[in-house]
Amino acid sequence: MRAPGHTGEGSATVTYKVIQWATGGVGRAAIEGILDHPELELVGCWVHSESKEGRDVGELIGRDPVGVAATRDVDALLALGADCVCYSPIVANPKEVCRILEAGIDIVTPLGWVYPKRIDTTDIDAACAAGGSTLHGTGIHPGGITERFPLMVSGLSRAITHVRAEEFSDIRTYGAPEVVGEMMLFGKTPEEARTSPMGKLLAGGFYQSIDMVADAIGVTLDEEKRTTHSIAVATQPIEAPIGVIEKGRVAAQRFCWQGLVDGTPVITAAVNWHMGDEGFEPVPGADPDAPWTWGEKGPRFEVGISGDPDTLLTFKGWHPHSVAEGLVRNEGVVVTAMHCVSAIPYVCQADPGIKTYLDLPLIAGRIAPELARRD
Repeated sequence: MRAPGHTGEGSATVTYKVIQWATGGVGRAAIEGILDHPELELVGCWVHSESKEGRDVGELIGRDPVGVAATRDVDALLALGADCVCYSPIVANPKEVCRILEAGIDIVTPLGWVYPKRIDTTDIDAACAAGGSTLHGTGIHPGGITERFPLMVSGLSRAITHVRAEEFSDIRTYGAPEVVGEMMLFGKTPEEARTSPMGKLLAGGFYQSIDMVADAIGVTLDEEKRTTHSIAVATQPIEAPIGVIEKGRVAAQRFCWQGLVDGTPVITAAVNWHMGDEGFEPVPGADPDAPWTWGEKGPRFEVGISGDPDTLLTFKGWHPHSVAEGLVRNEGVVVTAMHCVSAIPYVCQADPGIKTYLDLPLIAGRIAPELARRD
């Protein structure tokens, strides 16, 4: 834990100095959140591309200049005396994470460490100890829908038999064509899509979420968890931002991760990614219970508790109203970023080490700047 930042003149509000690390979709939304947060001050910004270096961060997000220039100079950023880094490149670089922590700077990230019970954190632990710093993994799915919200409402039921967290999204609104086409493998043949790395890549995060829920509700899971991947193909050409998805090519996918007790699912996390809501059919071997249509509820997130009584939460408002809108600003990406930004003051006040939701107090957002009381 670093000492609190500074207080603005005439104000008792503690201000924490923050560096934004990367300016993709999550990074840009995080910058907006940092600039509008009354307890945070943006002091630096790391970028990957040479074309962004030296540009004002306000310009990068479509705002007026804010007086902070983007840079690729890691040494210069670590010398700024920042309290926290909001770390959101495409994938985490553990050596880079350790270097930031060793410099005495806390990290909030949507890229892992939500509940690292079964992974080796020796280097991270050592870096936190050396810098007196804190690491907090968060996000949305995993990182919120998958464990934080289920645990919040689980206390309202007895005799729980199943916990479910599930996403239903139109992947056409995700403005990362290389990821959609070359990692998720939409538009490919079913045989190609079965080689997708997404199940394994995401399992690391979802398995941590499953472990957190299991430990919190008091269930011992089987040693092996289950991952399934179901595919549906286009029955007609489908227009998509990655190009036309031809008939017979992958247009919808479902990944499901489960914690089991004697082979029976007790905790389930799933994503249903569709190119729209029609014009595809499952291939042989797909999960017969996979929902290949959103139904009248539309794109959403769901959290379900089976117990006495059952609970079903449906989260709306986190999906764009249109494909065009989503490619400009995707609310699901904004939610991910804001879960990180809202956690920063709490992480800066925490003791050193890896801290999960189980270690931190309730994290709250902040009022709009124009509504904030000015004493």
